[in-house]
Amino acid sequence: MPTPRYPWKTVWITGASSGIGRELALSLAGAGVNVAASARSVAKLGELTKRQATIEAFPVDVTDRVATAECAARILERFGNIDLAILNAGTWHPAVATDLDSAKAADAMAVNYNGVVNCIVPLLPAMRRHGSGHIAFTGSIAGYRGLPKSSHYGPTKAALINLAETLSIELYREGISITIINPGFVDTPMTAVNDFPMPFLMTARDASARILKKLPRRPFEIAFPWQLVWQLKFAQMLPAVLYIRFIRRITGLAGRASK
Repeated sequence: MPTPRYPWKTVWITGASSGIGRELALSLAGAGVNVAASARSVAKLGELTKRQATIEAFPVDVTDRVATAECAARILERFGNIDLAILNAGTWHPAVATDLDSAKAADAMAVNYNGVVNCIVPLLPAMRRHGSGHIAFTGSIAGYRGLPKSSHYGPTKAALINLAETLSIELYREGISITIINPGFVDTPMTAVNDFPMPFLMTARDASARILKKLPRRPFEIAFPWQLVWQLKFAQMLPAVLYIRFIRRITGLAGRASK
């Protein structure tokens, strides 16, 4: 297979130590792209940099606003520009409503949503100066509508979808593209804790390939697998009362509420 050619010179990837982020970093670096790889784990980033010469480690906890801004500044100083940022850091705390936990909900929002915002804020001034740039961040099809066991996770991904729409509208004239990546179930350390069926489960490498196939065209959304996407896209069109009744029925949660 010929080596793909991508339109980016430098890409910043957060959540690069495992899963989709790691596969994206390896694929892009293998094609000659300079990859600034960020994650909390210094050891895992060190292992990653040994795999490809064009991967450089920039450890950071994206929930730390100041540290994230400093990390972005270091990358910009090192490479001069960031053509594409793939903001992929995330966490998952599965829970039913009776196990709703304030600390876990706050952690999910801090990583999944605020972590993205903490990266975007220092990126925008440089991209606006260049009059170009591409920011992609990882949402989830779980953000389309409320789903069982997603009370901590789903709202953060719904917020990212809303953020992507807002930024796409407002940054168009600045020459900055926004892409929201909405995967289904991907076999990663994050999903390894799941004790429920995960239809159309795919590998992180497969997910990475699907993303990189479409990302150069700067679409607003990359969503997969289509078998789940079209079902949930249809569900978005249903009135809430019908959707809730339908999900209760197919998940076995229907029935008379106890008094």
